Amino acid sequence: MYDFHEWRHAFKLDPNKDITDSALEAVCESGTDAIIIGGSDGITLENVLDLMARVRRYSVPCVLEVTSVETVSPGFDLYFIPTVLNSADPDWMMRLHHQAVKQYGEIMNWDEIVVEGYCILNPDCKAARLTKANLDLDTDDVMAYAMMAEKMFHLPIFYMEYSGTYGDTRMVKTAKNNLSETVLFYGGGIKTVEQAKEMAEIADVIVVGNAVYDDLAMALKTVSAVK
Repeated sequence: MYDFHEWRHAFKLDPNKDITDSALEAVCESGTDAIIIGGSDGITLENVLDLMARVRRYSVPCVLEVTSVETVSPGFDLYFIPTVLNSADPDWMMRLHHQAVKQYGEIMNWDEIVVEGYCILNPDCKAARLTKANLDLDTDDVMAYAMMAEKMFHLPIFYMEYSGTYGDTRMVKTAKNNLSETVLFYGGGIKTVEQAKEMAEIADVIVVGNAVYDDLAMALKTVSAVK
């Protein structure tokens, strides 16, 4: 099922982290809607290809979240391209995207490419430091970013990234209340089934990442909790 509009749950796997074959099988056969491969550091073409090949043994859709042109490879069902709306670094808003399209635009399959409007909200996460994200945000700022994503830029996904910490439900509700067509993804800090249910009642799609490596049994339970 490659239509992310119908998703409710996705696992995000980091190519820079180890996962056993048995754990990967459990994740891929869990009933999740998709496996997203991506991370903030230590991402190489070699470890991306290795993880992709292992996920490809299963029927679950496999998505590459692109953070470096050097790690892009054929073989994925979709390619998620983040543009960080609250970044102070133009590289993460448009410059890297321009370079990639200038080099590869004529051979890109645009039907497989989905742009995510990212809003990073955890000041302590690697993604915030990497992208120089502005974290001095209140609910009005988040509302504005959500509206920009949908009304101004017509982005298919608005991704609220708390990466490592559980998010503010008020912020997430504010974003959701200002989206009618753009799909709201939430990721960050889901460590219990209750948290998964709570965020799934607000966001369209929840993304579970670190829990796969910290508490696999609980992570697997988040699938049935939201579907």
